[in-house]
Amino acid sequence: MAGLVNFEDEQEVKQFLDNLARLADYLEGVKKDYRSTAKVLEHSCETYEHGESCYKLGTYHITGKGGVSKCLQTAYTYFLRACSAGGRKCPDACHNVALLAHDGRATQGGPDAVAARRYYEKACADGFAPSCFNLSALLIEGNGAGLPPDMPAALRYASRACELGHVWGCANASRMYKLGDGTPKDEQRAGELKRRAQQLHGLQGHRQLKFG
Repeated sequence: MAGLVNFEDEQEVKQFLDNLARLADYLEGVKKDYRSTAKVLEHSCETYEHGESCYKLGTYHITGKGGVSKCLQTAYTYFLRACSAGGRKCPDACHNVALLAHDGRATQGGPDAVAARRYYEKACADGFAPSCFNLSALLIEGNGAGLPPDMPAALRYASRACELGHVWGCANASRMYKLGDGTPKDEQRAGELKRRAQQLHGLQGHRQLKFG
């Protein structure tokens, strides 16, 4: 029968969910009907675990957009679901989970550095440069509640952030090679990373760089 979706056909299901996502985009971007958008997103996420819908619904709960509750804990839950579901917004969702765990605003008991590390690692593995950089910073500082400093790992993630085009990842990795933090001192490598940071700085227009 025309209009029915065969939910045993993976391609039909994908097309159906893509159509729901396009409907949400239309309601949001063209009609500016955020309440209806939120309803479509909730249906797609709750019924079909559509990752991109779960992610966007999480962003709605950050600000209370579309009449949904303004609640970081609820946003955190939807970001978790989007992170687990995979898809185009998976790295963004995992990064947001890590951010909220890192500062403790959406987790019981305050900051959770171990959870933050886990989700930063997942997003970084998917090529999300800000997660690689944040993970490097987290491992430089460490945490008294189960996450000791790890300078070699911090350097590895700063270098990965640099490879992905993150200017501050390059700057931090350069400083670590210069000072011998987590690695033997290597002035040549420090200089290479410094020049890469300066190149990215010029392209992106960041505030003045500082090197140790």
